[in-house]
Amino acid sequence: MKTLQRLFFAALLLTATATANAQPDEQTRAGMARMSCTSIMVGKQASADGSVITSHTCDSWYRTWMRMVPAHDYPNDTVTAIFDGRMHTQSADDSTKIRQKGVIPQARHTYRFLDTAYPCLNEKQLGIGETTISGRDTLRNKQGMFMIEELARIALERCSTARDAIRLMGSLVKQYGYGDSGECLTIADKNEVWIFEVFGEGPKKIGGVWAAVRIPDDEIAVSANISRIDKLDLNDTDHYMASENVFEVAKRLKLWDGKSEFSFWRAYSGGNYFGETKNYSVREFFIMNELAPSAHLCDTVENLPLSVRPDKKVSAEQVMRLLGSYYEGTPQNLSFRHKIPNPKRKDKDGKLVENEPDSIVSPFSNPWMRPDEINMYYAMGDSVMKNIRTVSVPWCAYSTVIQLRSWLPDEVGGVAWVTLDNPGESPRFPIFSGTTELPMMLGICGQHVDRDDAALWHYRKANRLATVRWGTYRKQLEPLRDYFIEKGQRELPFVEQTWQQLRQQDEKQAEQMLNGYTADFFGATIARWDELARKLWRQTWAGF
Repeated sequence: MKTLQRLFFAALLLTATATANAQPDEQTRAGMARMSCTSIMVGKQASADGSVITSHTCDSWYRTWMRMVPAHDYPNDTVTAIFDGRMHTQSADDSTKIRQKGVIPQARHTYRFLDTAYPCLNEKQLGIGETTISGRDTLRNKQGMFMIEELARIALERCSTARDAIRLMGSLVKQYGYGDSGECLTIADKNEVWIFEVFGEGPKKIGGVWAAVRIPDDEIAVSANISRIDKLDLNDTDHYMASENVFEVAKRLKLWDGKSEFSFWRAYSGGNYFGETKNYSVREFFIMNELAPSAHLCDTVENLPLSVRPDKKVSAEQVMRLLGSYYEGTPQNLSFRHKIPNPKRKDKDGKLVENEPDSIVSPFSNPWMRPDEINMYYAMGDSVMKNIRTVSVPWCAYSTVIQLRSWLPDEVGGVAWVTLDNPGESPRFPIFSGTTELPMMLGICGQHVDRDDAALWHYRKANRLATVRWGTYRKQLEPLRDYFIEKGQRELPFVEQTWQQLRQQDEKQAEQMLNGYTADFFGATIARWDELARKLWRQTWAGF
C-alpha cells in the first residue's frame, strides 16, 4: 500500500512541477496573456524615502534570460534592426523564430541598459514597467514596425528622462508604425513617473495613437491590463501628453462622436477584456484600496481615479509584497475556500472534542490553483471554488520593482529588485543601474526546458513543491522570502556608501564591487532555494 502511495505522490509532484513548464493551448494562452502583468507606480512624495518607483510582473511564458547591454558609440550612418520574436528566445544569442521588421538610424551613443523580456532600466535611472491593455482588435495593424518591447529598448538606449522617452516613442510610432496590441508602459525617472498607453490606427494606416499622464508626485497608480487614461487636458503640458492625432483617429474610426467629452480609454479600449464597461479590475481596486483605504473606493462604479494619494508613505518593500499578494485577508482569497472534515473533531474513542470546528482549510488548498483544478472541485459540488485572477501568479516569468533616487549617483541610485517565477513565493535580488555584468545563470531561459544552468528552475522547483501543500509549507517558504526582501533594504545604504567610497579611489574597483554584490546576493537566493526544494521534498515524501 505504501508503495502505491509513494508512486501516486511522486506522480503528483512531477505533475505540479511540469505544470510550470507546460505550454497552454492557443486559446488558453491568449486568455491568460490578456490577464497578464501588473504595474504599481509611486511618486517621489508618496514614497517612504523619496524614491520614484515603477514596477512590473511579466505574467506570461516569455523569456527569463536577462543581460546588461553595454553603452556603445557608433559612427555616422549606422542603422539598428528592429525585431519581433525575442520574447521566446533561449538566450541573447538565440535567433530562432526572430523576425527582422525593419531598420532605423542608430544613435551616435547608446546607454547601458538591463535587457529583460520588456527592457526595464538604464544607466541614467530611467525605469520602465509594462502591462498589456489589448483594446479594440480593430485598431491593430501588424505591418507597423514596432512591438512594445522594441519601443522600450530604443527608449532606454537613447533617453535619460521619462518625458524624452515618451516623445521618442511617439515619434517612432508616427514614422514607422506600431504593430502590437494595446500596451501600457509605466515610465519613471528619478523625478517623476508617467503612464503611457499606445494603440494602432487600424489596418488601413500604419501609424499609432497614444496618450501619457504624469502621476502626481504625492500619489500612486496601478495598471493591470486595462486602459486607465481617461480625460486629457493637453493645455496642462506638465501632466499630459498625447499624439497629435489622438482626437482625429477616434473620430475617423467612429470611436468618438466629437461632441461629447473625450475619454481616451472609452474610445480606444472600450472597457476591460471581460467585456465590462469599466476601466479597472480586481487587481487595481485591491492595490489602490490597500494603499489608500481612506479614499473609500467602490468596486461597483464604472470608473476609478487614475491615481490616489496613499494614507501612508509607500516603501519599495510594500510594492514588492503587493505584487506578491493573492488577496489574503479578503473574501477574494482562494486558499481558504477548499475545506475538509477536521480530523481533530473526534478523539480516538469517537467522541466530539470541544472547541474544534467541523471543518478546516485543506493543507493542499492554495491561492494559485490551476483552472482545471478549480473546475474539478466545482464539478464535484464545491461551488465556492471559482477562479479569481490574483496579483501574483505561478506563470509569472519575472518581476521587477524599480527604485529611482535623485540624491544618489545614477550607478547606485537606480536599482531593480528582480524575482523569477511567482513573486508571491520567490526572493528578490538587486541589479543596479551601474551593474555591468550579471551571473551566467541569468543569461539562460528556463521556460521551455528544465535545466540546472537556468536560474528560473532553481526557484521554480521549491515554489511548486511549496504550492502542493501551501497551508503547511508556506510557514517555511514565506520567512525565507521575506528574509531576502528585508536583507536587500537593510543592506542598501551600506552598498551605496561603500560604492561611493571606492569610486573616489578607483572607478573599476567600485564597478567590480557592485557586480560582486549582485552576484553574491543572487547566489545566496539560489543556494537557499535549492536547499528549500530538497527539504520540502524530504518532508513531503516522509508524510506518505
